[in-house]
Amino acid sequence: MSERIDFTKGHGTENDFVVLDDPEGRMDLTAEQVRVLADRRAGIGGDGVIRAVRTRSAGIDAPEDAPEWFMDYRNADGSVAEMCGNGVRVIAAHLRRAGHVAEDRFALWTRAGVRTVEILGAPATPGADWSVRVGMGRSELTPAARSVVVDGHRLEAADVDMGNPHAVAFLPEGLELEDLDLQLRPPAADPAPAQGTNIELVASRGTRHVAMRVLERGVGETRSCGTGVAAVGVASALRAGDDSREPWTVDVPGGRLQVSWSADGEVQLTGPARLVADGTTLV
Repeated sequence: MSERIDFTKGHGTENDFVVLDDPEGRMDLTAEQVRVLADRRAGIGGDGVIRAVRTRSAGIDAPEDAPEWFMDYRNADGSVAEMCGNGVRVIAAHLRRAGHVAEDRFALWTRAGVRTVEILGAPATPGADWSVRVGMGRSELTPAARSVVVDGHRLEAADVDMGNPHAVAFLPEGLELEDLDLQLRPPAADPAPAQGTNIELVASRGTRHVAMRVLERGVGETRSCGTGVAAVGVASALRAGDDSREPWTVDVPGGRLQVSWSADGEVQLTGPARLVADGTTLV
């Protein structure tokens, strides 16, 4: 039997999501429902589905002092994911717009732990961008952890853990991001982690400025990946020998984001979030 649910469609640098408002945890969201909602031809369409639910009502293990709101994030294929940096900005905008939170700075609980968000700017007109900064936690980087094979090239890749796994590879001179056909010849990590990994391919664009393309676990290539951008910022700074903690600019096909570091070394991600539509559907 189909269930009628309300939804919001949003995106962060064109990494798009179906947002479900479920404060009291009444939804028993299945993998099949997620796949239907995320289907771009037969559903709403999105790279993932986010359920906004109060932590105490989410049916998850969480410490007693966990933040009030939990980001229940699922990939488009229905699989559960630990974190989504673009999704955090979108759910922050949703919670603020819906009046679920009154402050411009608040914490969220995710499967990767606490994430602190700060609303830097609200849209001047309906449908315009919010500006949101997210504390992404600390990174763990393992240089030369594996290879990424792409377009006949075997590239050394660093593993970067941002609460979820990333393999970051830098393109050699002469190989351009725009020339890669990642649909016809998708890159592969070697060895492949048992639980899979997100793969980022990176090219230099100047001082503290890079561009990237990304293949996300359970999704394929997306227009952006927030945790991937954070991972690329961390790997780029290390590769350049840059310990200044000055911000890095990361271009993605869907826009531009900034990676910075707090005084205590937490990785921060700043960028837009846009809520583009509200509606009702059957799943």
